[in-house]
Amino acid sequence: MNTVLILLSLLVGLQPTQPQTSKNYGWKNLLPAIRMVETGGSPNGGLGAVGDNGNAWGPYQIWEIYHKDAAARDKTLNNYRSCLNSKSYSERVIKVYMKRYAKAAAKRLDQGKATRADLETVARIHNGGPRGATKASTQKYWAKVASHLKR
Repeated sequence: MNTVLILLSLLVGLQPTQPQTSKNYGWKNLLPAIRMVETGGSPNGGLGAVGDNGNAWGPYQIWEIYHKDAAARDKTLNNYRSCLNSKSYSERVIKVYMKRYAKAAAKRLDQGKATRADLETVARIHNGGPRGATKASTQKYWAKVASHLKR
């Protein structure tokens, strides 16, 4: 009887534990949350929105320098003005930009396997530039984006 109990306890101890399932995210989760923070209260979902003293355009409030950076890597991004009235164009700009400054996170977002940490990195870079993920000034921005993530 003792042998059976010992064997059973060994078998139970050797069973792999189920991994904690954490939610995986993709661009479809993150981009709407960023847009809500940037222009969520604007008419037409932020299309045509201009902010930051005329420097930030469209539903994602993209600056010209951000666009130029992305356009240098993807020659089809050849019209900054498109950021003003095109959600899909603006999203392409964001994705190209992030493939430079948050390469691993962008790849996981493409695959729908991103973590909340990846979302935070991308959101903070979107708000604070290439080193935005390390700037204290982008923490509040991330908190706002996180509050809009679809659960």
